[in-house]
Order: sequence, then C-alpha cells, then structure tokens
Amino acid sequence: MSAASKPLQRVLRWTQRALFACAALLLGYCIFVLVNAWIFQKRANATLERLVRDRAAAPVSPKEAPLVANGGLIGRIEIPRLSLSVVVVEGTDKPALRRAAGHIAGTGLPGQPGNVGIAAHRDTFFRPLRNIQRNDIITLTTLAGEYGYRVVSAKVVSPYDVAVLNPDGNEILTLVTCYPFYFVGPAPDRFIVRAERTP
Repeated sequence: MSAASKPLQRVLRWTQRALFACAALLLGYCIFVLVNAWIFQKRANATLERLVRDRAAAPVSPKEAPLVANGGLIGRIEIPRLSLSVVVVEGTDKPALRRAAGHIAGTGLPGQPGNVGIAAHRDTFFRPLRNIQRNDIITLTTLAGEYGYRVVSAKVVSPYDVAVLNPDGNEILTLVTCYPFYFVGPAPDRFIVRAERTP
C-alpha cells in the first residue's frame, strides 16, 4: 500500500462512518414519527370514546358544538372497506398532519350544510385512498353524533384548485391528499374524494 493511498482510505473510512451515522439518525427519526403518531391515535381514540359516552346522556346538536382550537380533537373518520380509521384534529399544520388527519380551516363542520374538508398525508393515514371506489361508505364520528357519507367521485386536481372545497348547499365531505401516491418528494397534484351525506 502506497503512502499516498493511506489518506484516501482514511477519508473513505470517515465518509462511510458519517453516512452510516446519518442513516441511523434518519431511521431513528422515522421510527419516532411513527411511534408518536401511533401513541397519539391510541390516546385520542380513547378520549373520543370516553367523550362520546359522556355526551350520550346529554346530546349536543352540531350547531351547539364548541369551537375547537388548532390541534384539538374533532372526531374520527372511518372507511370500513379500506380498513381506514384515523383521528381527525382541527388544522392542517405540520404537527397536526404528522399525528392525524386534519380538518381544513374555513370548511364546514359535520352535521351542518356545507363542505367538510379533511386532509392527511398520502404516505401515512390516507394511503388507502388509492383504492377508494364509488359508493364506499365513510363514517365521521364526532361529539355531536355519527355522520355517514357515500363516495360519489374521486379525481386529481392541481394544488391551486381550491374550488373543490366550495359548499353547494348540501352536506358534503371532501378528502384531500397528495398525488401520485408513490411520488418521492413534494407531490405535484392533489387527490380529491367527494362524498355526500347519507340519510
């Protein structure tokens, strides 16, 4: 081994160690995020079940439901055919969407005429939406009651097409996630599921 190759080998060895350390840190962060979301979902589901039981004796109409602060518990959305069940919180900032689905500020609330907008990440909670079908049933459980919706359409739109969240006088649920589902990095489009309230 020549004297000139020793410094090169030393640099390669340290580069290898640095890359392994970075990989370990990234893996640790991913595990932390997944465990944190799992713990939050478990606790929020337990809280929701307790609050629903407590409110059963004194029901609250949707119009009387208290305002929820950003990050506060709204309810739970479920799509049985897709085995999707996720807690919904108020807001769509990074901390909220890392641990739950988020109610889009300015959109309607369940049980009231309007368009209820709910967003979640395509690579976590809303990944099953890639298999959504027309007529799938979506249930949204809140303190004010349980609301059923039937899927009427799914489409891909530009991230700037906010008209999908406009109300039309009916009770509508709109689910929003990034698209394509397997895109690496910030996705260029949005996948929109539109559902109408069932009687």
